[in-house]
Amino acid sequence: MSWTLCRDDDAITEWERADGYATVRVRERADGGFVVRLDVMEQAADASTYERERFGDREAALDRAAEWREERALDG
Repeated sequence: MSWTLCRDDDAITEWERADGYATVRVRERADGGFVVRLDVMEQAADASTYERERFGDREAALDRAAEWREERALDG
């Protein structure tokens, strides 16, 4: 299942999975670093997955965001 870029401005870049149950977000921190966040709602005992990582530069953050999107893509 594909991902759609749903926000891309000076502060945040965010993708949403086509089923609406997952998002990946890159945002710039006040200190100039970047945070990448994965948020997935799943039908399981734990009910969701939430991961967050910090990076010193935008390119590294975007690379991690791409990895998460690839890992969490759904066939369909």
